[in-house]
Amino acid sequence: MAEYIPSPTEWVRNQVELYESSGGTEGTSLNGLAVIIVTNKGRKTGAIRKTPLMRVADGDNYVLVASRGGAPTNPVWYYNLQADPNVEIRDGVDVHSMKVREVEDSAERQRLWDIAVEAFPPYQEYQDKTDRSIPVFIAEPAG
Repeated sequence: MAEYIPSPTEWVRNQVELYESSGGTEGTSLNGLAVIIVTNKGRKTGAIRKTPLMRVADGDNYVLVASRGGAPTNPVWYYNLQADPNVEIRDGVDVHSMKVREVEDSAERQRLWDIAVEAFPPYQEYQDKTDRSIPVFIAEPAG
């Protein structure tokens, strides 16, 4: 099993630790909104990486938005998911093995973007302040 390397960002490290140490009963929200933990493999290190993301559901699927707060570059986890689409998503006490794909189709992307902005309105502000098109992934049950 690969080594887990916690995020260098303190709030991310703390959120993941609280979420996981409680078995998904604490740390499940950020600023009053639900979050999930996405576990993936680092493309350079091969280590286990964990990232809290806003919970955006589309039926049994999850929408993962690589916003990075509207920064000019994508978050590191974006490149990890491109390299290996197999992830684990912890949603409260439930853990799901999933496979992600970046949404390229414009109509599908717009539908999922609208769902994401409804769940977390600041996504639109993030898009408005950056020149890049914020990537959207869909996570679907593996298998």
